[in-house]
Amino acid sequence: MDGEQHLELVGLPREGRVFAAPRRAGLADCAPSGRMRLDALARWLQDVAYADVDDAGLASGAVWVVRRTRMLVERFPRFGERFTVQTFCSGIGAMWAERRTTVTRIDEPAAAVEAVSLWVHLDPSSWRPTPFTEAELTVYASAAAGRRIRARLRHPAPGSGAPEHPWRFRATECDIAGHVNNAAYWEPVEEELLGGADPERLDAEMEYRSPAQPGEKLVLRNGNRCWIVSPAGEVHASALLIAA
Repeated sequence: MDGEQHLELVGLPREGRVFAAPRRAGLADCAPSGRMRLDALARWLQDVAYADVDDAGLASGAVWVVRRTRMLVERFPRFGERFTVQTFCSGIGAMWAERRTTVTRIDEPAAAVEAVSLWVHLDPSSWRPTPFTEAELTVYASAAAGRRIRARLRHPAPGSGAPEHPWRFRATECDIAGHVNNAAYWEPVEEELLGGADPERLDAEMEYRSPAQPGEKLVLRNGNRCWIVSPAGEVHASALLIAA
């Protein structure tokens, strides 16, 4: 939409590492209708990403910070359903990588959710972007199959006069990095979805720009876009509804 390029949803690699983990939609993951929420899906994505690097013995070698996530929900998971979550490295850049994730119900052949995220690779001591180690490339490069990616963010800044409403992040939404966790940024999107009928399908993309601390924020809206900003106008994140 808008003539804009979005994160591509590439298929499973012909060779290389694909990590899989079981998941079940729980009580705290779902809306009153039983539909799993987007913020809960975002938590699944980050949790299986960490489980992958931990299983590979690489968890202590770097800190990963997500910059962009696209979620294509073909069918929303529902309370109590069981899924297999598969993830793999779908592209590599200078100091960042792309991770594809597929969420499939165990008794259905078609994926319920397809997702892709751009993650920046940080040194665990300085928290500055750093090149990949040989050990990391040995584990993940073959699945990427030489596909190179860029880290440039593409969403525009909010225009003047966009309608706004207040939002507040809570201290309980901070993670071990000391700022609001990326999954919490999907909550304003979910707040609007919960005001109407459950969507059957959704394709949305989130870009993360500057870390947020708990406190008062504003949500600006313009058509199929929204921005989460500080009272001073600093953009923390932006979301785009690609297709409904």
